[in-house]
Amino acid sequence: MTKRQIKWGVISTAKIGWQKVIPAMQKSELGKIVAIGSANTERAQEIASENDIDKVHSSYEDLINDPDIDAVYNPLPNHMHVEWTIKALQAGKHVLCEKPVGLNAGETRMLLDEAVKHPKLKLMEAFMYRFHPQWLKVKELLGKNAIGEVKTVNTFFSYYNVDTSNIRNRVEVGGGAMMDIGCYCISLPKFVFGKEPLRVTGIMERDPEFGTDRMASAILAFGEGKTSTFTCATQLIPYQRCNIYGTEGVIEVEIPVNAPPDKPCKVWLRTKEHEELFILAAADQYTLEADAFAKCILDDTDMHGYMNDALGNMKIIDAIVLSSREGKWVSL
Repeated sequence: MTKRQIKWGVISTAKIGWQKVIPAMQKSELGKIVAIGSANTERAQEIASENDIDKVHSSYEDLINDPDIDAVYNPLPNHMHVEWTIKALQAGKHVLCEKPVGLNAGETRMLLDEAVKHPKLKLMEAFMYRFHPQWLKVKELLGKNAIGEVKTVNTFFSYYNVDTSNIRNRVEVGGGAMMDIGCYCISLPKFVFGKEPLRVTGIMERDPEFGTDRMASAILAFGEGKTSTFTCATQLIPYQRCNIYGTEGVIEVEIPVNAPPDKPCKVWLRTKEHEELFILAAADQYTLEADAFAKCILDDTDMHGYMNDALGNMKIIDAIVLSSREGKWVSL
């Protein structure tokens, strides 16, 4: 018996789509991209030809209204996430939206309010790392109390980009370190602790030409003495690492976010008694994410928790921006 597959449509020819997500989604067991939509039909046709996509639509509207599509993947620039995700929901489509889902918590609340009107439709923010085997291993170790009581998480994530034409360096469309990669540094400790922080403090350095935050550091306080610290940057040496510290040991994740699809990943467990290296088989986390979302659609899984998590992320980003501006702790 052939499994039912979710039919996907992709809006835009965004780089993250054609470079990473589209090829990965086409390897999904539970879904297939059948259409792509963009005003740049020439580029869309090239992507379609390279990835066995049947249809090219000349507008986002035509794509989201295509009756053959079950779900939409939205990798548009940050300032367009809420608008087109809402339109896709109104067109009766499930939506996997790239992070961050909005420019601020107010926008994200608007999206959640719209989602409530469509209880049969699924909506998720695309934090693909959650589905990678290395993070499933981390959660397994934490569940076994392998490092005792977890007390703090430290994350560092950076790259170097001073391209004046790059959308990540345009403040008016939601560019900057915090929105692009700081959201991962916020999501990771929430994934570890399983709850939202109570208050935050942060500092941001802005590029004098772009106006975007080129480096940001923050402390998240989760209560009961539990904390998370992070730095993210768009003009530092490319690097990423996550360390989870407990009363009896530490877990280190070598490539916590951009796990390569074709190479094994490493997770270290270090305690007072021993050190153990776990080598996790190569896996494409975008394929796993697509399958997980498709399964939620097919099984009609309740996904309110995912969007409440997305709102929490935006509240934290807003609070860090406010803290940096006013030089104080901000309660959530």
